[in-house]
Amino acid sequence: MLLYDLFSDIIKIDNVLLIVKNNGVVSEIRAPNKIKQKEKWITIGENDDPAHLHINSELIKSAKFIQEEKPERVSYSIHFYDDEENRIVAAFFTKMYDDSKKLIQNRKLEYDTLRDKYSTFIDFKKNLV
Repeated sequence: MLLYDLFSDIIKIDNVLLIVKNNGVVSEIRAPNKIKQKEKWITIGENDDPAHLHINSELIKSAKFIQEEKPERVSYSIHFYDDEENRIVAAFFTKMYDDSKKLIQNRKLEYDTLRDKYSTFIDFKKNLV
């Protein structure tokens, strides 16, 4: 349930962008505030909504909290990987800066709270119930 719990906490936060990316396509959706799990599938959003994700929880083996230095800012995200370290999905925390490019401390605190709760690296293989 650790993976489900982490996704549940992520979608409670405003302005999180979920990104699925591979060689041929990039899909981006704003994290809707609905989540459920049926067997191995975690669904974020509603099936009838135009934008939702079905995540195979058995394929996600690890997650990393990433703070990436950019020229004018730091990017904050959580990346979810399969057993070969291929990224399956990522949650990017958007709107972290105000108009003057100053970090919004409340947004940083939301990210830090999740990171502290779940650690900076999560190995779901070790946390299987």
